[in-house]
Amino acid sequence: MKKILILSAALSTIIFAKTISFNEALNEALNNNLELKAKKIEIDKAKAKLKEAKSYDWGKLIFSEEVSRTNNAMYVFGMKLESREATFRDFGFADFLAKMPGLMGGTVSGAQVLAIEPKDLNYPDARTNFKTKFVYEVPIFTGWKLTYAKKMAKLQVLANKFKYSQDKNKLGVEVLKAYNGAVAAKYFIKALQKAKETTSTFVKVVKDFYSQGMATKTDLLQVEKRDKEIDAMLIEAKNKYALALSYLRFLTGDEYISEVKDFKTLIPKNASLKTLQKIALKNRGDLKWMKKNVETMQAKVKFEESAKYPMVGAHLEYGWNDNTPTLSSDKDYYLAAAGLKWNIFDKSIGAKIQEAKLAAVQTGYYYKYMKRGVLLDVEQKYLNYKAKRAIVKEKIANKELAEEILKKYEYMYKQGMVSMPILLMKEADARKARAELIKAKYDEAIAAAELKEAMGDLVNQVKSLQKKKMVYRIDLNSLEKLLKESK
Repeated sequence: MKKILILSAALSTIIFAKTISFNEALNEALNNNLELKAKKIEIDKAKAKLKEAKSYDWGKLIFSEEVSRTNNAMYVFGMKLESREATFRDFGFADFLAKMPGLMGGTVSGAQVLAIEPKDLNYPDARTNFKTKFVYEVPIFTGWKLTYAKKMAKLQVLANKFKYSQDKNKLGVEVLKAYNGAVAAKYFIKALQKAKETTSTFVKVVKDFYSQGMATKTDLLQVEKRDKEIDAMLIEAKNKYALALSYLRFLTGDEYISEVKDFKTLIPKNASLKTLQKIALKNRGDLKWMKKNVETMQAKVKFEESAKYPMVGAHLEYGWNDNTPTLSSDKDYYLAAAGLKWNIFDKSIGAKIQEAKLAAVQTGYYYKYMKRGVLLDVEQKYLNYKAKRAIVKEKIANKELAEEILKKYEYMYKQGMVSMPILLMKEADARKARAELIKAKYDEAIAAAELKEAMGDLVNQVKSLQKKKMVYRIDLNSLEKLLKESK
């Protein structure tokens, strides 16, 4: 049974394992990343606020059903009036007629009649009342408060959309770093495998020389030691590759990623720094977000100023009252009212307006500061990208020289002209040069992506390239050619 489970797990891994490109990884991250989904909800929350602000224009319709029972004289009398059931008896006329002089044998004076406390009025029987009503309340004029509330809500919807756009760009950079990191780790493995071929060749050559008395035991031990060191480096490189793939699976939400394709390099526009900075000021989502926040705070000043104007509203009510549930027209009533409220004197209004104005000015300063920050960010990323490109050229030349030198020293060792430690030192130099080239290619790709992100169009460019079926990448074969080393 245990063997069957192990076999089943192995087959599942083979069936669902997949190799992924950067474009595919980015698409999966944009669709599956939980943090990005959480950030997108801010847009929906802003839309809900806008919907709420718009809803006040329509007022509100309320249905209510109230059931009460009491023997409180005032409430009982009021309930009977509301249901149109009040009689003269309820006013206490029975006691009045019984004691009024000349009526029904009454014996008290008129002055004494006025002092009578009628029992039916003061001690009524308990009554149950059902009150059913529909109430419609609507604002007629709010001093433009609702107008500016809707404007602020609309601005915040746009602001959150722009912020979400910037969040996608940031995620895009993170995915590209993770993806290219995995590619770099894969190429480090390939470079070390080439180094392993070289050291294995050295071991074979030295063993032959040693058997012929042309090499010492020390030479053999040294080269075998280097061969084992490469084995250890390979184990470490494979572990780094596994960790890089794990992080990529985390970002994309795809647990079946087992391999990556080639390096992804997003080529920035071949333009001047000033041009790139203008593009950034136009495209940056976080800058657009802050601008909408400025406009929101300006609208909030108007919103607070609306408290200086009168507020006018209407109240419409229609309902029924009875001691049993009813919709009878004999028991119905209506109420129509309009109200006006005007704050003639309220110093707190001025304070709130001043606070809103200061907040608007403060947000404006933050916006200007952010614009300067964007210009600096683009400049730094631009200079970094140019430097990384130049470094790649130098690393290519350095790698070619190191491999050429290794060839010559390998020949010289075979001729007995140099010792094994010197040959191993040149092998280490060549291996280091290959690793530095891979690292330089990775750094160049990341610098290019960070520049695109600073310009605010990393994700947009990837989407555009997908539509046009254009892909900028370092070809695997060409990189393997660069890594090729002579034996």
